[in-house]
Order: sequence, then C-alpha cells, then structure tokens
Amino acid sequence: MSFIYSKLTSFLNIINDEFHKSFLFTTIFSILYFIEDQWVNSFFKGLYPGENFLSFLKKSSIIKNHIFNPLIVLIIFSAFLALSLSRISYSLTITLIIAFVFFFIGANILPRFFLNDMKSVITFSRRDIYSIGFCLILVSIGFFFISIASVGGIPILKPSIRYLLKPAFTMPVFLIIPGTCILASVYLKDFQDNLITRSQVRFRFLVLLIIDIALLLTLGYRTPLLAALLLLIILGYYGNIVAVWEVVLGGLIGVGAIIGIGYFRSIHELTVSSAIDPFYTLKSRADFTLHVLNLLDIIGGNFGTTHGQLIASTIPGSELGPRMMVGKLIAWRTEVTITPTLIGQMVADFGKVGVAVEMCILGFILGIGFKIMRKTKDYFYIGLYSLLLTYAILGVETGILDIQVLFYFAVAFFIYTTIILKSIFNK
Repeated sequence: MSFIYSKLTSFLNIINDEFHKSFLFTTIFSILYFIEDQWVNSFFKGLYPGENFLSFLKKSSIIKNHIFNPLIVLIIFSAFLALSLSRISYSLTITLIIAFVFFFIGANILPRFFLNDMKSVITFSRRDIYSIGFCLILVSIGFFFISIASVGGIPILKPSIRYLLKPAFTMPVFLIIPGTCILASVYLKDFQDNLITRSQVRFRFLVLLIIDIALLLTLGYRTPLLAALLLLIILGYYGNIVAVWEVVLGGLIGVGAIIGIGYFRSIHELTVSSAIDPFYTLKSRADFTLHVLNLLDIIGGNFGTTHGQLIASTIPGSELGPRMMVGKLIAWRTEVTITPTLIGQMVADFGKVGVAVEMCILGFILGIGFKIMRKTKDYFYIGLYSLLLTYAILGVETGILDIQVLFYFAVAFFIYTTIILKSIFNK
C-alpha cells in the first residue's frame, strides 16, 4: 500500500510543480498574495470583531471545547426528528433507539480501549498532502466547465436545466470538497509551524470558500455548498483559526442557507407559493424524509430486505443509484431520487440488526478519529475528522450514499485501523 501511495504522490507532485511554474498560475498566485497582503494590513480589518466578541459564549465549556464532538450527529438527528409534522411509528421508534445507543457505544465507549499512549500515529508529508488537494481542485474545476458546457447554460440562473446535469460530470466537481479540506489543513499546518500568521490562514480559508461557492452555487447544489462551509468551520474551530462566535454565526448562516435556498427554489419550481412560511419547506422536507424512513423500517424489519443491494448501488455503473432505488422500494418509481436519512440504507439492507452494526461502526470511526485529532493536534487528522463529521452531519437527512463519501470513510477506517494495529504490535 505504501508503494502505491509513494508512486501516486510522486506523480501528483510533478503535476503540482508544473502547474505552479506555469504563467497562468504564477499570475493567479501573485495576485492572491498581493490581495492577501492588502487584507492582512488593511485598516478595515481592524473594524472586524475580535476573538472576544460575544465572549459570554466562551464561558460554556461545551461550546468552547466540544461543539463538534461526534455526538453532535445524534443531537442534529434528534432536531431533525423534532421538525417532522407527523408522529413516527412504534417500530421506527425502536429502530431509532437502537441507532442512537449503538452510535453512542461506537463513538464514546469503544475508543476508550484504544490508542491511550498515541505512540504509533502515521505522519504525512506536507508536500504530498498539498499536491493531492491541489490536484483534486484542478479536476473539480475542469469538470465544472464540462458540466456547464454539457447543459448549455448556468443551472443557478435556469433551474430547469439542473436536472440535465450528468452525474458522470458532476461527481468529479464534488472533489472540490476534499480538495478544499486538504488545502485548508495544509494552511493550518503552516500556521502551526509559524510560517504564516492567523490573519493569512483566515484569508486563505475565505478564498477557498469563495471558490467553492462560485462553483457549487453556479451548478445549483445546496448540500455540497453546506459541506464546504461546515468542514471549514470545524477545521477552523479545532485549529484555532475561527473564534467561537464565528462558529455559532456560521451555523446560523448554514441553517439560513438551507431554509432560504430550499424556499426560493421551491417557489421557482412552483411547488409552494410565496405565501407559504419559509420554515414550512424545511418542516415538510423533514416530514417527507421521515415518512420514507417509516416505510423503509416496515420493509426492512429486523433483518432487512435488500441485503446489501442498496449500499452496492452506490458503485458507478449500477442500473439505479441508491436514492433512486429507495424510490423503487417505497413507490416503484425509479425516475426520482429520495433521501432516506442516515439509517435508511441500514434498515432497508439489514434491518434493525444492520442499524446496530453500521451505526456502531460509524460511531467508532468518528470517535477514534476525534480521539486521534484531540491528542495529536496534527493538521492531517484535524482535516480528516472535519471531512468525516461534515458528511455524517449532512447524512442525517441525505444518508451516506455517495461513492466518494463512502471512499472517504473507507480511507479513514484503513488509516485508523493501521494506527491501532501498529500500537498493539509495537508494545
């Protein structure tokens, strides 16, 4: 495995070096460095609220140190359930209790038995990691223009053509999320090594977010845009890049974006009228998604119905994608995509037993990642945990059903397992 990693990173380092030597990128980075310098030394920057703005927020130990503990997934899931306009069934209540209990065990209890000395953590070269992130963003930008050309317009200006976007072209665009995470974590390392100031790293975070907004909002996608915002907030929170009050404000902006974009898109698509309460779209979406989960719970029972077919449908080339397969399961409609919540796939594939096992595994990946990040404060593990927690939070509604997201969790599981095994056998 190390041989493959070595060859891959050597190849990506060459690509990174060649692009950075090109006239186009030399010019772009020169302009960005100039703007950064003006930003850092700007008089108006001093007018921006400082670290101690809304200082009362820092008095809470939970807000100051534990906002993004893995258990936040359960808190957000609970809030999502509370939004529903309808009651959930008794059977689903049992399934949810199982999900919450086993996630708690995986995230909060099992990690206590591993890596208590933290002597076997794998370190990664800054140069290699930067090259990976830079190349991911290059690929994303390239496929962004291909996606725009394929539909002959800009989806955000003409929402109807958004449904003409081809997944083969748009999926690589979403690589901008891990690319952003990786570059942001590298800038965090530079800050930790005192190579750049806090103001500089904050500016670079902002530039990355602006690039993400430009690409993802243009295509009319809401969830990936929230992913970019959320992962930068989490990364900045644990890297001491953003203040506590900025985390709270960022969360409110994220919620506002969910409500606002969904509301205006619904009006434009004539699914609601302007007289409808903007919060209604959020409540009705939660209600519909939980209704879907109710049906999947009935179908799945204790041991499941699809027995792995749903999770296998995430593989590119499958006849139906996972969310289309959900549509087929509950309504025999394959032309729509339906979000099944975080546990929808689990209960449909393997029933309540599958929910227990998969939620425990998910909790353990997040829990051990949280432990490694907190103990090492290493830039790579802060970035990796931020990426995983971001998709776990967003998966509360959408489910973790995209092949690239499953790949992120698989890579994290491999790295964490390697660290655990090294710590066991090196004793």
